[in-house]
Amino acid sequence: MDYLLLKFVHILSATILFGTGLGSALFMFMANRRKNVHGIYLTARHVVTADWLLTTPAVIIQLLTGMGLVSIGGYAFTDLWIMSGLTLYLFAGACWIPVVWMQIRMRDMAKLAHESGQSLPQRYWRMERWWTILGSLAFPAVVIVFYLMVFKPNHI
Repeated sequence: MDYLLLKFVHILSATILFGTGLGSALFMFMANRRKNVHGIYLTARHVVTADWLLTTPAVIIQLLTGMGLVSIGGYAFTDLWIMSGLTLYLFAGACWIPVVWMQIRMRDMAKLAHESGQSLPQRYWRMERWWTILGSLAFPAVVIVFYLMVFKPNHI
């Protein structure tokens, strides 16, 4: 694949990944602050759908196009900025995987609470705290990956 086309796909998928992740996090965070069970359920349902339809493919495309760009661009996987970027990418992914699992469980708990007219269980709010913590750790890692990919610093 042509370098510029590969770079375009990489940037486009980064935009989808970052935008969907940030938007979903904001909507879920705000729904949780309002504590409206029906609103939380609807938001969680849409966030889970967005993760499967947009975020997951973008995560995969990012890795594949990034590896292709390294190879085609004449860079070495041992370059410090690439190793650092990959490490942070994997770290963000390690935060994101449990977040996806939690979002599914949180959606299901919100659906059950909504349908039964009950409050959300304490387990929901414990997951919400971990969801926030993990997202707060992943976000700066992704921002740093963006920095590394744009500036490609020789010395970190």
